[in-house]
Amino acid sequence: MTTGQTISTAADALLAAVSSGVRVIELGHPFFTGMPCSPNHPGFRMSLQRRHGDMVRPDGGSAANELIVTGGHVGTHVDALSHVSHDGLLHGGVDAFEAQTGGRFSALGAEHTPALLCRGVLLDVAAVHGVDILPAGYGVTAADLRAAADRAGVEVRHGDVALVRTGWARNFDDAPTYLGQQDGVPGVTEDGARWLLESGVRVTGSDTTAYEQISPGAGHSVLPVHRILLVEGGINIIEHLALEDAAAEGLTEFVFVMAPLRIVGGTGSPIRPFAAVQA
Repeated sequence: MTTGQTISTAADALLAAVSSGVRVIELGHPFFTGMPCSPNHPGFRMSLQRRHGDMVRPDGGSAANELIVTGGHVGTHVDALSHVSHDGLLHGGVDAFEAQTGGRFSALGAEHTPALLCRGVLLDVAAVHGVDILPAGYGVTAADLRAAADRAGVEVRHGDVALVRTGWARNFDDAPTYLGQQDGVPGVTEDGARWLLESGVRVTGSDTTAYEQISPGAGHSVLPVHRILLVEGGINIIEHLALEDAAAEGLTEFVFVMAPLRIVGGTGSPIRPFAAVQA
């Protein structure tokens, strides 16, 4: 069988699977002015710049449009590998200072963050502990992640996208609580990150603002999990996921779809991720 025939066969199988009925479950939040945003990043703003009736064409038609201003790490988004450095180096030993010239990164920018159509697994740590929401500042350990995988009956494999549910997205409409500047935010610890790294995941994400554990009053001053995943492992991080619908449906493994914007030299990109399951 030739390469062309192999590709055609794979495409036919994929089209047949889609044609048999696929249901989409949203895994991200909608973007809106005033949405919760880390104080370390510029927020999201949208404003109509032209309204219907501002200009009416001779045939009676009218159009509206908007201006959008946003940071790359606002709302549901994915971190590029240029986002975090350690001792002046990005992933692969790239010199961070030399790479950030001309107002953008010349290496590891957001345009290199992959679009994904692959296996996803939901690691519901809140469910492991029998709660809707993990306590503020709780550290999600390797043992928690293993227990969540066992509970779901899944094995985290090489090339997977692993999504960690803490239940914290239930606080999304309460910005002070959600951002956790005072009381902290639950998240993955260093040994949890190393477990994911050793499992071979290609991307991981959570339903919180910073992915990792934020202790009460600590803010975002130290981000060791970002160092382990982004710098050491070359593993992209998704933040601000909305995993409540997926959890309510009992999702464990699924087809994960993500398409970042190809922002040349950027450090992150807004995304609209979703899970595709059989209807």
